[in-house]
Amino acid sequence: MALPKNDGDVTGGEEGESDIMSTAWLLGGFTDSDETKTIISSLPEVHGDMTATEVTMQKILVIMNRYQEQPHLLDPHLDWMVNMLLELIRSETSPLSLVHLSFKCLYTICKVRGYKVFMQLFPHEVADVQPVLDLLLRQDPKDNKTWETRYMLLLWLSMTCLIPFDLSRLDGHLEHDVGHARESTMDRILAIAKSYLIVSDTPRDAASVLVSKFMTRPDVKQKRLGDFLDWSLTTLSQTNDQSMTDIMVLDGILQSLAKLFKHGKRDDVLQYAPTVLQCLEQKHLSDSNQAMLRKLGVKLTQKLGLTFLKPRLASWRYQRGSRSLAANLSMAQSNTVPVSPNLEPQEQDEDYDIPEEVETVIEHLLVGLKDKETIVRWSAAKGYIGRVTGRLPRELADEVVGSVLDCFSFQETDNAWHGGCLALAELGRRGLLLPSRLKDVVPLIIKSLTYEEKRGACSVGSNVRDAACYVCWSFARAYEPKELTPFVIQIASTLVITAVFDRDVNCRRAASAAFQEHVGRQGTFPHGIDILTAADYYAVGNLNNCYVNISVYVASFPEYTKALIDHLIEMKINHWDSVIRELSTKALHNLTPQVPDYMATTVLPRLLPMAVGIDLHTRHAAILACAEITHALYKLGLQTNRYRVVDMISSECVEGLKNIHQMVNIEDANDYESYVWCFFAVCCLIEKLSLSKMPFKDDPVIGKSQSLPFYCKHTILCSYV
Repeated sequence: MALPKNDGDVTGGEEGESDIMSTAWLLGGFTDSDETKTIISSLPEVHGDMTATEVTMQKILVIMNRYQEQPHLLDPHLDWMVNMLLELIRSETSPLSLVHLSFKCLYTICKVRGYKVFMQLFPHEVADVQPVLDLLLRQDPKDNKTWETRYMLLLWLSMTCLIPFDLSRLDGHLEHDVGHARESTMDRILAIAKSYLIVSDTPRDAASVLVSKFMTRPDVKQKRLGDFLDWSLTTLSQTNDQSMTDIMVLDGILQSLAKLFKHGKRDDVLQYAPTVLQCLEQKHLSDSNQAMLRKLGVKLTQKLGLTFLKPRLASWRYQRGSRSLAANLSMAQSNTVPVSPNLEPQEQDEDYDIPEEVETVIEHLLVGLKDKETIVRWSAAKGYIGRVTGRLPRELADEVVGSVLDCFSFQETDNAWHGGCLALAELGRRGLLLPSRLKDVVPLIIKSLTYEEKRGACSVGSNVRDAACYVCWSFARAYEPKELTPFVIQIASTLVITAVFDRDVNCRRAASAAFQEHVGRQGTFPHGIDILTAADYYAVGNLNNCYVNISVYVASFPEYTKALIDHLIEMKINHWDSVIRELSTKALHNLTPQVPDYMATTVLPRLLPMAVGIDLHTRHAAILACAEITHALYKLGLQTNRYRVVDMISSECVEGLKNIHQMVNIEDANDYESYVWCFFAVCCLIEKLSLSKMPFKDDPVIGKSQSLPFYCKHTILCSYV
């Protein structure tokens, strides 16, 4: 029975940000077994009727889509579903339309569960090779209505290729037929794989899987691997990324080569790796305008890099220790002290020769870290950092870390910062970022957590901040608490700032998740549980609630108070979004009672020059912030009955507040939007100063205010009469 998970009503009011959480369904098992059996059993009756066929396919689509988030629930039932459909496919009485419909159902199930798991369910005995091969040869590669059939048959053929017998044994009765030689089974499969690698539809992906299984067979790699690689590289060199047809061909060839170097034994493919890398360099895929080709180029490059390097587990990597509760308990009971993994002796081959091609591989992957598409950067981070670096000696690996840190230069774009964050996360997660490097890394991650670059009427950097949260999350899992102790306050404060003040809801929630990971695994964040209770995943979904309420609660803990206030002054007062600026001034109003002296003696003097500056955004918010802070100080003094506003702030600040509206000539604004912002900011300032009983009653400034718009004069008269 599917039970809805209801974690509370979370609502928000800001435009463009939906905080209405969809109901999360937690499924306890495959509850549609009977209905699925009924649908599959009805296929022989509906296959000839187009309308009935569409209705049936829609039903099975709806059922399978329920399990997209929990596909493992299908596992206990996959056998009987596959067997029922294969029975229809294998039956000699089944018409062609029923066969195609059965394959469509198979593909629908395979899409949800994933081909790697699903293809193992296909029968793969010797007797299955020829029927699958014959059925695949009868298909029309240009029929766009039956591509599911070809896709599933290619996966099925991939499994039959795993039989532990030489394929030449299947050719005994086919050597001669009516006086002429027949093509061998090996050549027929290879021809099919080649033909489908260059098609323009989804079977191309299945053909690359077929290549990875077929070409790594002991008998095939001896006879056909070299020829296939020659064909692949020749085809690769003859195509370009300007033609859509050639793009599809490049896609298929690159996929097959990447899978081949992934699944092939190093001793078998090492001799071909330099040639493939040289051909790949000549294609200059990093300059292609096709993101998928750049991604596949990066993927193939990292596979070649792993081929050049010996498979080894770096002894110098950092390990936090045993993650197993049973192992920890057993060590506690035996009173044994675990030896630090960092004290392991260096391997004898620590200084073994690194092939020259590895440097080329690393350079290409570094370029991939700065690519303009996320899928390329992520592939480069996983391959370059997660896998290649783990096989390097410690000195070379440290150079790799240095190259990653170069991505965090202010001369680099947000793409490089994002790729650098992904790479650092992979480094930390795999223990390849040693604690000695944290003093260089943590300041860069702190900057990344608040990274934002203005571009016209908007800004970029949300992906950088999100990736920086992922870095913090991975560090919580990777290191012992003592390693992160010097950086606890920095990381905790910046994560709280991002969770409360970030404009993008995904960044706020990512920061909240990273904060939670540190609270749970490190236990060193000040007041971690209390803050996490108020700023959990759902609570930070409402932007207004974050600025107005959650920030006040977090600021009640002195470790975070000034950090929150300083961030608002430095990063949010000049924000391009007027909503963020206005919420920041409200937050400063609410935070003033926490540290009134700091607000009066430090923050207000910093805001006054901004209020008369040349930047319109900063001027707008700074005027509002001056008004809100002054009014908050007045209300605080009224509550305590101990002082007036002028007793808290300096005479220079009083004079500055009095003259703001004279120094800001709102009539000279460049456009209507600028005029409106300045107009209402000055109006709000006059109103708040009036309500705060500022000593301007008989001051000449009142008369000068007569030149302001009607609302300003009306406010002055109402406040000072």
